[in-house]
Amino acid sequence: MTASPSAVGSRVADDHESQLHAAIDICDPAPLLMSLVHVTGDTGLLDEFGSRLTIGEPGNHYRTGTRPTTPPGQYPDDVVADIRARAHELLTPEMDDRLGVPEPELFGRMANVATSERVDEEFVPILREQAGFVLSERRVPVTVTPPADFSVIVIGAGIVGINAAIKLQDAGFRYQVFETRHEIGGTWSRNTYPGAAVDTPSHYYSYSFELNPDWSKYYPSGTEYQKYLKGVVDTYGIAENISLSTRVLSAHWIDDEHVWEVTVESADGTREVHRARAVVTALGMLNSPNIPDVEGMDSFAGTVVHTAEWDENLDLTGKRVVVLGTGCTSVQVVASIVDRVKSLDVVVRSPHWIVPEKSVVNDVPEGEKWALAHIPRYHEWFRLRSYWFASDNLYAMPRIDPEWARTHFSASPANEMVLETALNHLRSSFADRPDLVEKLTPDFRPYSKRIIKDPGFFRALAREHVALHRASFQRVAPDGVVTTEGEFIPADVIILATGFALEFTTSIDIAGRDGRTLAGQWKNGNDPRAYLGIQVSGFPNLFVTAGPNSAPNHGAGHNILSEEHVHYIIECLQYLVENGHDALDVRQDVLDEYNRKVDEALDKTVWVHPGAEINGYYRNSEGRAVVPCPWRLVDYWTLLREPNPKDFDFIDPATPRDERNGDASK
Repeated sequence: MTASPSAVGSRVADDHESQLHAAIDICDPAPLLMSLVHVTGDTGLLDEFGSRLTIGEPGNHYRTGTRPTTPPGQYPDDVVADIRARAHELLTPEMDDRLGVPEPELFGRMANVATSERVDEEFVPILREQAGFVLSERRVPVTVTPPADFSVIVIGAGIVGINAAIKLQDAGFRYQVFETRHEIGGTWSRNTYPGAAVDTPSHYYSYSFELNPDWSKYYPSGTEYQKYLKGVVDTYGIAENISLSTRVLSAHWIDDEHVWEVTVESADGTREVHRARAVVTALGMLNSPNIPDVEGMDSFAGTVVHTAEWDENLDLTGKRVVVLGTGCTSVQVVASIVDRVKSLDVVVRSPHWIVPEKSVVNDVPEGEKWALAHIPRYHEWFRLRSYWFASDNLYAMPRIDPEWARTHFSASPANEMVLETALNHLRSSFADRPDLVEKLTPDFRPYSKRIIKDPGFFRALAREHVALHRASFQRVAPDGVVTTEGEFIPADVIILATGFALEFTTSIDIAGRDGRTLAGQWKNGNDPRAYLGIQVSGFPNLFVTAGPNSAPNHGAGHNILSEEHVHYIIECLQYLVENGHDALDVRQDVLDEYNRKVDEALDKTVWVHPGAEINGYYRNSEGRAVVPCPWRLVDYWTLLREPNPKDFDFIDPATPRDERNGDASK
């Protein structure tokens, strides 16, 4: 007998209500309170709970270096109970968002309560955008539709290239994306090694305009992130404009025609030349595997594999495995394969500071997923908190307090907090192994290299079949490895977790005005300098995303860099078409002055003064920090809202646009 439609509908409604109440009992009380304000429109809830929903001392404990009385993310039990009771009372399956996007003043009040910290007015615009409440606001007036002959070529289809395609499409520009690999995804297409994962929270490490409530873990695996990016490509219908397995060989500016000629090569060796008004490089800064030059590597009788070139058919079961490296990749690999191998030897040249982070391996409960998908604005406020606690709160961490640094190993009171957290984790993990504590203690200040969140690495090192060697490879024999300490380690498999070589676009032959090359300008990549980390004098309409001194190394993630740079590029291109210019070229004096300020600001950070000479990708061979952005995220975001016309020389068309033919042909 078939149930009546009314009976089925009743069961669906009951199920929906039970899911709602189950979600209320498990989800984060801070964004839940914000959802109550949205659903009821009652801002009095902010006054009622604001002073009680605390996670530490008033003010920003990360900025001041003071300690919270309660760990971040934990609230008094009675407050949590009261918020959930109110939610059970006020939320229903038919709930709607009555408030919408709060006006800036109210938004600031809500952000203060949601974070239990002071959120100054200057942060409100970036929080509204990055939390997903509003789209990136166009600043240059949009009164002119981009002409058909104004096309753009994007090199790379990773997180930046995909975003560039979406925003160029939205803005009405013709574009084409060329991707060397056989699929989109960039880093997350290449890195498929065991344990590959993002070390930025899932619910923040995504596009602010395309939130995903279905993350399975609080920190996504590389596979899941790649799936997310593929879903974004499908949602926005940009696949037809992406040419896969197509490598860009060169990009040359044609002075008398004001266009770029871009030569590409397909997988079968066929070469084509494309022309475009602008070129956007979206290659990232770490895209070439760093393969160490070790004597005898070719003589090894077993398998040698780099983590960026992982063989999916490689079976490690019962094998003797040697891993070289101790960065984020090595840590993830070791934690992931420890249960499969017969023996595991980890060879560490220079250890990193490693901090505990239990949520790195935690699954997102089904109730939390339901809340993210169904409770009005819960997702946006959840994301806002993820961003807030991993962004400019951390700005003080790598900065040097001269008075403090004179008498401490750490750089400042805030830097000391990270040092103590990492040391406590190290010592408690190996209470009975002082040898491991010694081998795993870095000789540089926290943040001089990337801070690593422990996915189970320390637990793996404590296993009986695992050994740690503070050394590097001296040479490789057919049946194993000889370390720089003279120790022989037998091996069946060698895993090179040695990361990537730092490369800012110079693998491509890029020539600008008067034939000058980008590689020459940047001393073959050793001294890259750009205005805003994006533009180089002499290279009109070339936008180098994720360029020198643009990385948000104190917090957040590559996703915010993607959105900032793409927003700025669209604003520059729109300015050109609005004002009838063919191209813009940043003035050399402007570029030089910007980089003078960059160097001056970096001189106050551990990235330049680590307290010990270290090897790492943040700095070039001369010790200059070429990767980190010295500004707060809010400052850099503000700089990139729109171009300043005074900073550029403009190139005007020799031929009126209405007399031109389209010039994006092959």
